[in-house]
Amino acid sequence: MQKVVPCLWFNGDAEDAAQFYVSLLPNSSIDRVLKSPTDTPSGPADTVLTVEFTLAGAKYMGLNGGPQYPFTEAVSFQIYCDDQAEVDRLWAALADGGSEVACGWIKDRWGLSWQIVPTRLIELLNDSDRERARRAQEAMMQMVKIDIAEVERAVDEQN
Repeated sequence: MQKVVPCLWFNGDAEDAAQFYVSLLPNSSIDRVLKSPTDTPSGPADTVLTVEFTLAGAKYMGLNGGPQYPFTEAVSFQIYCDDQAEVDRLWAALADGGSEVACGWIKDRWGLSWQIVPTRLIELLNDSDRERARRAQEAMMQMVKIDIAEVERAVDEQN
């Protein structure tokens, strides 16, 4: 059993959000849906109260808590991507009804922030040649969705 499980607060659409999230990544599933046995401030008896789901092997809970606590950028989830095709696929899915932000950050239709990060970007930012790493970061800072080929071109530029 996973000892720490993030609980995400939704305004009545935790099940829809969880179904969307598990459709994005392998090793993901809806594990349990709990309908409230009594009326609560967030809804009447027999409405979905919580949704337990697994996303890429990690457990989460969605709670239909009501409109009091919307998501902010103070919490975001990073998805490490093996290639540009995966970046593009996830970006398109999360952008549908959401909003693109900057530097690989995007908000989904529920307002939850995600960082779509190519693993190659992490390698370039950690390059032992600090000048190459600087050029990688400067290129990334100009982007909304990360284009790894563009970052690599910037890294390889000679002044």
